[in-house]
Amino acid sequence: MLTKRIIPCLDIKNGRTVKGVNFVDLRDAGDPVELADAYSKAGADELVFLDISATEERRKTLADLVRRVAEKVNIPFTVGGGISSVEDVDVLLQNGADKVSVNSSAVKNPQLINELSAKFGSQCITVAIDAKQINGQWKVHLVGGKVPTELDLFDWAKEVEQRGAGEILFTSMDNDGTKDGFANKALARLSEELNIPIIASGGAGNIQHFVDAFIDGKADAALAASVFHFKEIKINDLKKELKNNKIPVRI
Repeated sequence: MLTKRIIPCLDIKNGRTVKGVNFVDLRDAGDPVELADAYSKAGADELVFLDISATEERRKTLADLVRRVAEKVNIPFTVGGGISSVEDVDVLLQNGADKVSVNSSAVKNPQLINELSAKFGSQCITVAIDAKQINGQWKVHLVGGKVPTELDLFDWAKEVEQRGAGEILFTSMDNDGTKDGFANKALARLSEELNIPIIASGGAGNIQHFVDAFIDGKADAALAASVFHFKEIKINDLKKELKNNKIPVRI
């Protein structure tokens, strides 16, 4: 059985790690390279970096950050934010990223998923989907959750898989930063309807929430930010408890 992955997420703004609630009210959480190094040593399975700042220098700044992280860590890491072309991905992979994450650009130009998968292989391509419930239906949102669309979460996830994505990073905007647990019903449905790995994101507040995401949500990986950044949960404690619950993890 494949081991379940624990993935700290670092939202990057102007070169610093930040964290908010429901995608707003950001506060500083530290230097991303130092955090990456600490998480790599603490037993994280992977890392995700999402550049949420909209500077014109983004690609150059991000490439420099990726290179500095790659020099420090020995675990896979995914980079996302503002990626809209084969060239963008090329720069990041050349500087040491293992995977890239696309979100808004994939919705605006779904063919991008096909192009990236064909060029770099599906194992390199993560599609991030931010969604929230509107009138009982999960609707995809863009630009860091600011722009609602009429796209249904499950329809879009299936299309993403068909176009060659290697995995999906699903963030429930309703749960993000609340520490009330992951959106396990939606996660379970995604896991049942798709054949690629699903990463759970949004809502981690305690160790039991991770247990629930793997058992009830059937997730392949679970991602969190503030509970790790502010040392509310230690990764080794989390993995011990997962193992106690017969959830396969790498220790």
